[in-house]
Amino acid sequence: MAGSTQQTRRVILASLIGTSLEWYDFFLYTTAATLVFPKLFFPDLDPFNAVLASLTTNAVAFVARPLGGIVFGHFGDRVGRKTVLVVTLLVMGISTFLIGVLPGYAAVGVLAPVLLALLRFVQGLGLGGEWGGAVIMSLEHGDGRRRGFNASWPQVGVPAGYVLATGLLTILSFSMSDAAFLSWGWRVPFLLSGALVFVGLWVRLKITESPLFAEVEQRGAKAKMPLIEVLRTHPRALLSAFTARIGVDVAFYTFTAYIIVYITGELALPRSYALNAVLIGSALQLALIPLAGALSDRYGRRPVYFAGVVGAAVWVFAFFPLLDTKSFPLIALAAVVALVTHAAMYGPQAAFIAELFSTRLRYSGASMGYQVAGIVGGAVAPIIALQLFEIYQSTVAVSIYVVIALAVTAVGLAIAPETRDVDLADDETDASPKKPAVGPFA
Repeated sequence: MAGSTQQTRRVILASLIGTSLEWYDFFLYTTAATLVFPKLFFPDLDPFNAVLASLTTNAVAFVARPLGGIVFGHFGDRVGRKTVLVVTLLVMGISTFLIGVLPGYAAVGVLAPVLLALLRFVQGLGLGGEWGGAVIMSLEHGDGRRRGFNASWPQVGVPAGYVLATGLLTILSFSMSDAAFLSWGWRVPFLLSGALVFVGLWVRLKITESPLFAEVEQRGAKAKMPLIEVLRTHPRALLSAFTARIGVDVAFYTFTAYIIVYITGELALPRSYALNAVLIGSALQLALIPLAGALSDRYGRRPVYFAGVVGAAVWVFAFFPLLDTKSFPLIALAAVVALVTHAAMYGPQAAFIAELFSTRLRYSGASMGYQVAGIVGGAVAPIIALQLFEIYQSTVAVSIYVVIALAVTAVGLAIAPETRDVDLADDETDASPKKPAVGPFA
């Protein structure tokens, strides 16, 4: 049963606004971890190890995200999608606000980085529960023929959040002295999150519950222990979701986070080169991600997804040579094309992963498969890239690392069914196509 067109649009808008705010919070930290936190929270370390330590606190969120996916996924399948989405927005907003008032190492010593890591952990919990609910609410409302397009809108929250967070930090960093920015300027976007979260709550409280979940609830078919049932009945779906996610994460954080470290550290260029290049690419993604989702409704999830995998694997070998030119137009080109390939993967990814699981287990299954991959994907990608370059003094090693991760994603797509035509109301078994696929990406 599909909701009305008006309600579907309202749900998509609520999901987009909420995920944009959550990713705004998340990317604030990621960007600050390369620009601010090394000096503020790790001043006693040399520059390399200070950045490494800062990126390590950033990775804490990726460890927390599966836990958030498990906890909030359980309640999403037991209590409902809407309630959980309100809670996750509050968790993320409050923790981000508290980071904005956190004292530095000079004020409280080692307690400062400890509290920083703890709040980053809480951020991870909130984001871990957010993604699955936002995607599933968009997927389970509306026309079944447009599921890829509908579910892609929460994915747009990633570039939207990045543009908002990085853009605001960039404006602040260049409108004040370095001393003022390091002292208090960087805190402004974090404190602003406390106000923005009320906007997201106002929108989310106006939407209705997922019609498919309501049907499960009416039948008394809700899972008692969703995660246990997912592990028992959907092992193939979990493996597909996990592997299909890894390469996307590694490529994305190499293209958007490590680029800042490489340009400011190895190339000794202004940070604006990296920030503005990624901002341009992220702005284009606002349109490209829904386009890729719509294409997956027409041609299938896996073919569009796989095209992005191939494109990223090829482009990563041009990416660093273009950065090495130290020419901003070519640096921007490198980032833009990289994020075009990411959009091709990320657009169909939401529907692809969510459609692998039955309705009564979808929140837990999709969240678990997606978030666990983040630990071995995005959490360590900037750290591994940093270490690989330090060891080999060559970006070729970093490019090979990205290609290996993308190869894992290709395997995940190959072992999965094409999910575009799956009946979401079928709760008996693993999601599978009504007709057998012909060829690995049919």
